[in-house]
Amino acid sequence: MEPYILGIESSCDDTSVAVIHGNKILANVTANQHIHRAYGGVVPELASRAHQQNIVPVVNAALEEAKLTPDQLSAIGFTSGPGLLGSLLVGTSFAKSMALSLGIPLIDVNHMQAHILAHFIEHAAMQPPAFPFLCLTISGGHTQLVRVDDFFTYQVIGETIDDAAGEAFDKAAKIMGLPYPGGPLIDKYAQLGNAETFSFAKSRVAGYDYSFSGLKTSILYFLQKKVRENPDFVKENLYDLCASIQHTIADMLFEKLEQAAAHLRIKHIAIAGGVSANSEIRLRLKAKTDWHTYIPAFEFCTDNGAMIAMAAYYHYRKGYEASLNTVASARMSVEQSKDKPFS
Repeated sequence: MEPYILGIESSCDDTSVAVIHGNKILANVTANQHIHRAYGGVVPELASRAHQQNIVPVVNAALEEAKLTPDQLSAIGFTSGPGLLGSLLVGTSFAKSMALSLGIPLIDVNHMQAHILAHFIEHAAMQPPAFPFLCLTISGGHTQLVRVDDFFTYQVIGETIDDAAGEAFDKAAKIMGLPYPGGPLIDKYAQLGNAETFSFAKSRVAGYDYSFSGLKTSILYFLQKKVRENPDFVKENLYDLCASIQHTIADMLFEKLEQAAAHLRIKHIAIAGGVSANSEIRLRLKAKTDWHTYIPAFEFCTDNGAMIAMAAYYHYRKGYEASLNTVASARMSVEQSKDKPFS
């Protein structure tokens, strides 16, 4: 009989709780924190306080939507890292208390593995990848190329040596005076602009690693110069600027992805993480007819409880149970596994 698993995600500023039966979602409820918009980015202390306020009502809402009572649950999964430590501690503490009170297994989940395993959620718009596959995991905090050989074996092929792609989007938006979070706005406006209008510097890094700090500097200096010449430059060229910035970031991402896929001779390619919702990245991947491509449904791109519950499900099937002494960790490699500890 398939288990009922409740998954708790609290790594950053979204409190999200899901309930799954096997790999089928019964509920996926998220409380967003809009307070951070006033500060132009996530404020860790405010995030952890908001998680404390949100977690009980979100858990209750998920159970109600799933039409389950707590005593019907088989296990509790939760994000143990990476992420903001204060936010992680709220989810970790709640998960431990709930699992202990119900007398059911507690399963700690690696947030980055969960983004990848979201592809295995049963969904009409998604086909699960075949092993081995390459996954380009792109978010505000991470940009990684990961080889996935099975549910428990991950190898980082390349990653950013400085800023993540999502951070590059948000910082570029901030330079242009757009509100936080700016990434989705750049995507929206880019669809109305010409991507070939402006060009920006692309960092060259050896191997399959990425670097986006140089791009941010290029955008900053370019706009400072143009605004000195014309104070209305950004306003008059906003759509073309967004299209050009988005095109440059997508170019940088796909250049390394294509190199890695060719070198490793892997044809099954997936994307995951918040930036995988970006329209140009999704369209470029769909256009790769020589690959078998896997694109997550929009609701599984950003941080969500369903991906945590899904990752917990595979560990539950293997008989893994975390200790109540398990601690949250702000830093954690995607390669870290319950079956093969990362060192």
